[in-house]
Amino acid sequence: MNKPLRRVAVCFLALVLAVMGRATWIQFFQADTYASDPHNARVAIARYAQPLGNILVDGTPVTGSAKTGGNLAYKRTYTDGPLYAPLTGFSSQIYGSTQLEGVYSKVLDGSDPRLARPADTLTKKRPRSGDVSTTVDARVQKAGYAALKGKSGAAVALDPDTGKVLSMVSTPSYDPGEFAGSTPADQAAWDKLAKDKNKPNVNRALRQSLAPGSPFKLVVAAAALTDAPDTYPDIDTRTDADSPYPLPGTKISLPNEDPSAPCKDATLRVALQYSCNNVFGKVANTVGQDKIQQMAEKFGFNTDKLDIPVRAGKSVYPTGMDRASEAMSGIGQYDDLATPLQMAMVTSAIANDGTLMKPMMVDKLTDGSGNSIQDFQPTQYGKPVTPTVARSLQSAMQTVVSSGTGTGAQIPGLTVGAKTGTAQNGVNNSGTPYAWFVSWAKNSEGHKVAVASIVQQADAARAEVSGSSLAGPVAKAMMKAALQ
Repeated sequence: MNKPLRRVAVCFLALVLAVMGRATWIQFFQADTYASDPHNARVAIARYAQPLGNILVDGTPVTGSAKTGGNLAYKRTYTDGPLYAPLTGFSSQIYGSTQLEGVYSKVLDGSDPRLARPADTLTKKRPRSGDVSTTVDARVQKAGYAALKGKSGAAVALDPDTGKVLSMVSTPSYDPGEFAGSTPADQAAWDKLAKDKNKPNVNRALRQSLAPGSPFKLVVAAAALTDAPDTYPDIDTRTDADSPYPLPGTKISLPNEDPSAPCKDATLRVALQYSCNNVFGKVANTVGQDKIQQMAEKFGFNTDKLDIPVRAGKSVYPTGMDRASEAMSGIGQYDDLATPLQMAMVTSAIANDGTLMKPMMVDKLTDGSGNSIQDFQPTQYGKPVTPTVARSLQSAMQTVVSSGTGTGAQIPGLTVGAKTGTAQNGVNNSGTPYAWFVSWAKNSEGHKVAVASIVQQADAARAEVSGSSLAGPVAKAMMKAALQ
């Protein structure tokens, strides 16, 4: 063979070996990657080849599956889709999956290896889909959703003893079944949702962090009683707080919403009762931002790794503030941010004598025959405050309800504690204020519930926006549903 032909032959041999090597690499080392790639049509075909498993509330499915007649044989359906969308998320043949639908997609489509029976392994048949059992109480969920109807807002209810999420409501909401398929109508529904300026697809209860306003005063009070016992030995010691409070380093004073309220030198109890800004501005400067930061983080602030199992948005207590900003932060303003879930956690820890349980939305996963493949047990998140401090705050919150700004939350037969709040929104408070209400309730048998609710936008006039009048009825409806 002459030299040129030899070179061509060598080149072709090298190309053949390269192709064989690449094929071998893909087959043995990248097969799983390609098999699980969401852009691989076979993945979607396999996922929707059989009915999906269900997400359960009180043991009853709030999801289902329907035949389509196409290559994607089944599509997801939803019962009361807008009611449960903040929990379920969506499972779409085009747009993927979110929330519990996304976290437990392998259980729900049958691809989780824990679902496989010996016969499935031998026949290489996809196992029957599994189910996801939630901790949600349908009565509480429906009560919160009905109370928030027509408003932009959110609410979360927790069982303080276990951390179980009894309700997670976000309004306005959306119907995930409208774009579960792959037809032009599904695409049109998705486009409409994406363009909606009211953002119904945002989970306001879990993922949206806003200024917490006066409910954050509970965190500041907890820090004062814990870390400055010489200055604040108990909830009923008078404070040295001018009214209004001069912000350090400025010519500005921090006023109170009600100038006639008895806020000058008020005790922490009275300051919570009347939501005295001057007291908590002063307390924040006295205790200092480092101690308040430590307390806030014990309650769950400043972490971006809170999974319940869906990841929660980050709640923020800022650092590096000057003294004036430190005082403003002490009343839940400046750069303070919190989700409703976070404020429910604060209230839950107080109601549970200082022990904070980690929030959990799911109690077990089951196979196609109803057998458990994983059980979830309550776990402790931490102990932000001592039982003594927690009970002092419980007592002060009861005063808010008995004779303070939260009297509308009184419920016959239940012991109720609360903190109201109205948080400024926008530059120079140019937007509609946020109405907050955090509360806990206990019945005669000792069962408890902790709730945080927020109304971001309502039909009420600006002057009528208050936590007590707007967010309070939402929390009250949920507490009654949980305990009565």
